Amino acid sequence: MAKNVLGEDLVPCSLDPLTGYYRDGCCNTGGDDFGVHTVCAVMTDEFLAFSKSVGNDLSTPAPHYGFAGLRAGDQWCLCASRWAEAFEAGAAPRVVLESTHFSTLDFVSLDDLKRFAA
Repeated sequence: MAKNVLGEDLVPCSLDPLTGYYRDGCCNTGGDDFGVHTVCAVMTDEFLAFSKSVGNDLSTPAPHYGFAGLRAGDQWCLCASRWAEAFEAGAAPRVVLESTHFSTLDFVSLDDLKRFAA
């Protein structure tokens, strides 16, 4: 079983909306996940606007992909590099540590993640 940033078993991030690179509800990753979708984040209007401004629109529905769009309060597996980018820009969303994959620590420190713990 995959581990989270706390060294414990990874717990699901969200089943509604269904998240994860593998759409299994967890922020699991593997060699085919080039974006490293490992950070379980709680969406905010501020973060969604930031993400859209840098070219990753997560709020607009894309029915052809079965994607309803995200709203503030939804939990979603973000790319670790996107969370780090938002952190640097002062727009980082809260993080569910128990659901954030340990490989996130290759991109950001545990201390920074803990400062944004949900």
